[in-house]
Amino acid sequence: MKAIRRFTVRPVLPEPLRPLSDLARNLRWSWHTETRDLFQAVDPEGWQAAGRDPVRLLGAVSAGRLKELAGDRRFLRRLTAVADDLDDYLHGRRWYQAQSGLHGDAVPAEPRFPAAVAYFSPEFGVTAALPQYSGGLGILAGDHLKSASDLGVPLIGVGLLYRHGYFRQSLSREGWQQEHYPLLDPNELPLSLLREPDGTPSRVSLALPGGRSLHAHIWVAQVGRVPLLMLDSDVEENGPGERDVTDRLYGGGSEHRLLQEMLLGIGGVRAVRAYCRVTGHAEPEVFHTNEGHAGFLGLERIRELGEHGLEFDAALEAVRAGTVFTTHTPVPAGIDRFDRELVARHFGESGELPGVPVDRVLRLGMETYPGGEPNLFNMAVMGLRLAQRANGVSLLHGAVSRGMFAGLWPGFDPEEVPITSVTNGVHAPTWVAPEVYRLGVRQIGAARAEDALSVGGSERWDAVADIPDADVWELRRTLREQLVHEVRGRLHASWRQRGAGAAELGWIDGVLDPDVLTIGFARRVPSYKRLTLMLRDRDRLMEMLLHPTRPVQIVVAGKAHPADDGGKRLVQELVRFADDPRVRHRIVFLPDYGMAMAQKLYPGCDVWLNNPLRPLEACGTSGMKAALNGCLNLSVLDGWWDEWFEPDFGWAIPTADGSATDEDRRDELEAAALYELIEERVAPRFYDRGGDGLPGRWIEMVRRTLATLGPKVLAGRMVREYVERLYAPAAQAHRSLDAATARELADWKSRVRSAWPHVAVDHVEALDHSPASGGTAELGTTLDLRVRVGLGGLQPEDVEVQAVAGRVDAGDAIRDAQTFPLKPAGGPDLEGRWVYEGPLALDRTGPFGYTVRMLPAHRLLAASADLGLVALPTEATGEGAGVLMR
Repeated sequence: MKAIRRFTVRPVLPEPLRPLSDLARNLRWSWHTETRDLFQAVDPEGWQAAGRDPVRLLGAVSAGRLKELAGDRRFLRRLTAVADDLDDYLHGRRWYQAQSGLHGDAVPAEPRFPAAVAYFSPEFGVTAALPQYSGGLGILAGDHLKSASDLGVPLIGVGLLYRHGYFRQSLSREGWQQEHYPLLDPNELPLSLLREPDGTPSRVSLALPGGRSLHAHIWVAQVGRVPLLMLDSDVEENGPGERDVTDRLYGGGSEHRLLQEMLLGIGGVRAVRAYCRVTGHAEPEVFHTNEGHAGFLGLERIRELGEHGLEFDAALEAVRAGTVFTTHTPVPAGIDRFDRELVARHFGESGELPGVPVDRVLRLGMETYPGGEPNLFNMAVMGLRLAQRANGVSLLHGAVSRGMFAGLWPGFDPEEVPITSVTNGVHAPTWVAPEVYRLGVRQIGAARAEDALSVGGSERWDAVADIPDADVWELRRTLREQLVHEVRGRLHASWRQRGAGAAELGWIDGVLDPDVLTIGFARRVPSYKRLTLMLRDRDRLMEMLLHPTRPVQIVVAGKAHPADDGGKRLVQELVRFADDPRVRHRIVFLPDYGMAMAQKLYPGCDVWLNNPLRPLEACGTSGMKAALNGCLNLSVLDGWWDEWFEPDFGWAIPTADGSATDEDRRDELEAAALYELIEERVAPRFYDRGGDGLPGRWIEMVRRTLATLGPKVLAGRMVREYVERLYAPAAQAHRSLDAATARELADWKSRVRSAWPHVAVDHVEALDHSPASGGTAELGTTLDLRVRVGLGGLQPEDVEVQAVAGRVDAGDAIRDAQTFPLKPAGGPDLEGRWVYEGPLALDRTGPFGYTVRMLPAHRLLAASADLGLVALPTEATGEGAGVLMR
């Protein structure tokens, strides 16, 4: 008979072992080696059977074993040491406290950093024991929380608790992807339910159309020092439809996704308020929206301010000041967009946000710009309009984002669109193999090694240069051998799932070789990541795999979205090739790619392959995780690799961006370049051995990878950049906008927008007073600009008049522009016009040009382009905008 309900009966821990419960409930164990080793010592076999999950382990360990451990003095000493270490980690001063200017318990009158930051994301990849992630966005969010904890940043994470998580992947006998959605019981996960002082569960509620309500409980995962709040709609007060809102990650139709994102954004803010009220945690001064899914959080904060008497426009300014928005997609198709009427119904009929008119909600998200679709509500557009600060996730992605969203700032060149970039990083303690870490400890000591992984600093990583070649090569072989054993075990399990009998699987014992050059490729499987580019010339690939003296072996993993049949066909194509008896010992596809697999895969590979269509990879952090383990990158120059590539630690796959007339031809050219790199450069370097039997040049590349890339790819570096470049300015802006100042700013913006149609640059003239120039523009001369402008009823302090100058191309577009402020010199005249003047130095040779423009100016604007307003000269504005230099 089948049970109608399943739950775990937990043993009662003896008093001496009570700290084990606290250690299991704080997810720091997922990146702290000593804590994991302690749990393994509780029951080595049970630890493996529990999937290395302490909560599951403690739910299964026998009472007899617990009694035995309670009397084991050596184990109790280890337990005390680990528990004390966690207490010091949770309460000691860390980087953030030192940088904030905190001394002892004294708080500066005006701290530089925010008291707290709320970080919203639709998914979080913290550990395989909490499967609430699908790919790079979630892993990045999990690494952000863990690094914030290591640095002492007072972050509060906010997400949803999906009862089925993301799907588990298996393969049919024919190699077709199959999805499974195991039910997750929060009581069996490392979570605790947030409760009110009277013991009842804390709850948030949203009003829905038709008089319905959506209720959610708040589960808390403790990620080191950082609480992660996860909203769960599977509660008895909800109807069947509402209970299923948090059923699975990225599932369901448009209305289902909209409800998820309303719960994440609106319910998430309410969950933060409840958590701070119950626990006494500092209220966030900054709200960070990790991708557009959580964008509705800004509407809830506007509603809150409205309850305190602030009008919509003023509340909008106050909310924008303290909001940071991060975009992760380089393509419009990667953004959630909803039909206008669907959004209007959910915000108009429900009355969920009193004081937030539905027409204003729609205006925030509608694509009302050239090239947009006016009937669609765009979550990223709303995120940008609700945030004063925004960023992409690599330098190249920042540039791509500025171009993609330039329509929101008409009249400005894409380079001036106010979207900066903070290049992603990865949490080294999570992704560095224990063997690599132990080698670092042996070289520089435990304390410095821990600092190198969490805080960074190139001086700590320079010690890699002193590690003997033999030690580096022995480490690399050990990791490769571990991967071989991992692959064989997973491959055996996969083939059994596919219906194979034990008698036909003897060949798996010969799969992969710990002495063969190993290439890894693992990621989600959208078409732009080109999973099957390596199959473009199968005969050539087969020759590389079976080369008599320089063979290559490849480990591949990846999931296609359940609704993406095109991606599933790519998986099947790769699987069928890997099933070929001629090569199946050299190339494998591992189903169910996730964190647990990745933590073995990255360290065990010699080369990490990445071949997306450039520039469609926003960042691509898998190569960073590989690099931290001494794996070399072989990648298209996209995302982070475009930013940090050097020949010293990897190879760049040439791209056919401008030479290929169609995508098929481009794939053909780039696949050929990939094969040539592996055949002519990568494999020979790996197999080129010196008299000592070691590949000296390869080992030097490993060293350069660790020493040079190591400090750069850290999530600690990334989080420090967020704190210093985005969180701190956002906190200062938030503090500057009290109710009166917010009203002042909103009124000023309204006045400027009304007057702007009448703002004009009427006349521009330039005088050259250099006697040597003879009227010809020469290097070193100065032009005196005189500009006549109409302010349309505004005052000089409301605008900035600038000269914009630089080299010009064949179409007279200014490149590498510099701006020079012009000052009022008189006015208004009888026609109400003002005169502005200023010098323009001709400091470069060649084709050179300038123009003049007017921008709104206010002390509280984060960027000159904030309002998207600019006035430029017309064709008839005086003597023209171009000057040609010789």
